[in-house]
Amino acid sequence: MGQAFGCLQVDQSNVAIKEQFGKFVDVLEPGCHCLPWCFGYQVAGGLSLRVQQLDVRCETKTKDNVFVTVVASIQYRAMAEKASDAFYKLSNTKAQIQAYVFDVIRASVPKLLLDDTFEQKNDIAKAVENELEKAMSAYGYEIVQTLIVDIEPDINVKRAMNEINAAARLRVAANEKAEAEKILQIKRAEGEAESKYLSGLGIARQRQAIVDGLRDSVLAFSENVPGTSAKDVMDMVLVTQYFDTMKEIGASSKSSSVFIPHGPGAVRDITSQIRDGLLQGNSAQ
Repeated sequence: MGQAFGCLQVDQSNVAIKEQFGKFVDVLEPGCHCLPWCFGYQVAGGLSLRVQQLDVRCETKTKDNVFVTVVASIQYRAMAEKASDAFYKLSNTKAQIQAYVFDVIRASVPKLLLDDTFEQKNDIAKAVENELEKAMSAYGYEIVQTLIVDIEPDINVKRAMNEINAAARLRVAANEKAEAEKILQIKRAEGEAESKYLSGLGIARQRQAIVDGLRDSVLAFSENVPGTSAKDVMDMVLVTQYFDTMKEIGASSKSSSVFIPHGPGAVRDITSQIRDGLLQGNSAQ
């Protein structure tokens, strides 16, 4: 906005207040205007129609006695049709807006708990905007947008909230870990049970095969060697298996010295002991 030789230029998105001998006359729109100063015309000042922003920090207390700092961002502008009201009725627009913001926030936040304050910040912003809209429209200003951009609790409260959140997450993690270990133990037990079951089947089949082989051997020997009974053949098979077992024990690297009886009488005793052991095992079953 410039003035020379009684002519005035008003820039875009601005208006000028025209006075004559100190009295309001007109609002000058953007463009070039003639102001003959000899007739008492002058420009009292200019007014921007652009959207402006004011950040307000307000400290207040919640319902659960936690002090918080609420940061509100107010976007406003002067209305062209009420430019005279905006110019003459307010001397400090920002201070006026700040006072209304303080009033609404300090009336709204003390009714809410801290967690509810975070959840209902849009409701707080709407309440501030409605109150400002009613109050500032009378002064020629329009409230474009009101935002609650931040809610800052006391540093000690913030630290406590973080610790509570961390503890809750650790508790969930511990429960998940315990559940995973439980599943692993169950699966491991099921695997061991299945392994033992299959091992038992294998041993049972092995013993059945041994019994079948012994029976076939006894029958074949009795048929091929006349005069031998099944008892004689069984004694010979038991003694043969006994000495095979002793051979395996002696061949093992982890075995220590093994003392066994020798001689024909000892062999007979061994046969009797093996037969008696098998008979006792069968009778116990």
